[in-house]
Amino acid sequence: MKSQQREPYVFNTRFGNITGWKEEGVIRTASIRYARSERFQKPVPEPPSSDIAAPIKTPVCPQKISPLVEKMIGPTQIDDFDPDESTQYLSVIRPADFTENEKLPVIVWIHGGSHEIGCGDLPTSDAGEWVREQQVIVVNVSYRLGLFGFLGGDETRPANLGLFDMIEALKWIRTYIADFGGDAGNITLLGQSSGGDAIAHLMIAEGVDNLFQRVIIQSAPLGLRHKRQKMSAEFLKKTEFLKDETDIFKMMDEYGKYVPSVMKYGLKAAMPFGTQYGFPPLCNENEAGKKWKANAKKYDVLIGLNNDETAFYLKTSEAFNKYFGKGLGLKIMDQTVRKTTEFIYGKPAELFAERYAKAGGNVYLFRIHSKLNDNPIGAAHCIDLPLIFGNKEAWEAAELLKNVSWEYIHENGKKIRTLWAEFARTGQISEQSERPDILNVRKISF
Repeated sequence: MKSQQREPYVFNTRFGNITGWKEEGVIRTASIRYARSERFQKPVPEPPSSDIAAPIKTPVCPQKISPLVEKMIGPTQIDDFDPDESTQYLSVIRPADFTENEKLPVIVWIHGGSHEIGCGDLPTSDAGEWVREQQVIVVNVSYRLGLFGFLGGDETRPANLGLFDMIEALKWIRTYIADFGGDAGNITLLGQSSGGDAIAHLMIAEGVDNLFQRVIIQSAPLGLRHKRQKMSAEFLKKTEFLKDETDIFKMMDEYGKYVPSVMKYGLKAAMPFGTQYGFPPLCNENEAGKKWKANAKKYDVLIGLNNDETAFYLKTSEAFNKYFGKGLGLKIMDQTVRKTTEFIYGKPAELFAERYAKAGGNVYLFRIHSKLNDNPIGAAHCIDLPLIFGNKEAWEAAELLKNVSWEYIHENGKKIRTLWAEFARTGQISEQSERPDILNVRKISF
């Protein structure tokens, strides 16, 4: 966005006077601190203040740059970010066209990144286009990742600190979102990949009563959630020597030497950080299914995936393409993509939806397909992001969209954004609502 298009705007809230700006049909605030924490400690809510301005650079949890993400989505502009262990920040985007007493539905974005990379405020998840189109409020949440947020298991390094951050963010949103024009009684959580995994577990976490009413879970790797305890304990023990390290960049360099082995632990080791059962705010793993069933009438659910999720990893690998890029090898590759997509994403989503519906829950199941013959990787992991968020400038050069025109993304994306906003408003998707050809979505009933 060009700075000369910006017009200062101040939200007078109970939390404080929050400085933002108006541009291109939306009003934004950036990097509002909702809590803070010491290393390996639970978050403490941030008290109200008189005047609140965004930091010059976007705070981000210390992390290693992913070469795959750089290749498929785009390079990270490192100079725009500041590493911060206490990464409890959120941003609010509201329509500029707004009446004084209007209450808008609120969508809370929980970003993905294998519980290891990313932040709430990235250009590729800028919801400005969606907010303008659909008259919704979107709140982007940042939280602790990796060693700081999703590895633990003893008194000095508790598990699930990233989940505790999210819960504090949701408490802040429930308390203050009305001051931005949002409806505190109509909050939908939206998460992709590990963000979707986090949301599924927030549904059964302690301390979340009345914090949200609906969830949209996209591409959650629920097939990797089982029997992770031994793997996590080993990873925790091997990184014990880093817990008091003052050089966060050294921490990032060192922990990668000790990530669990796929040969030893299987596919779940490809996501070494994660939500951990048996530690607050979560139950034991064998109780999770019962908890989801017991809570089935609390939350409306829209859950699904992209049809070729693992092509993001497999078909973009130079090593794999050397042997499996054509002929019989390509057929083997396609079969591997199908099987791994179903194991990690597809079957778990279907099973979740069916069990939720049988327990009396309101649940929709969706799948996004590719309809383009010259798109080599199909509807791969993350293809839902440009469809949901738009933002041509951030996405048009992404390798993920190679041979896909932005007009195609925009036309299909606008229809999906409309459906997702309908769900956020009402918890329903009408049979009469227009669906794009690339989307299959249906209500699960028993």
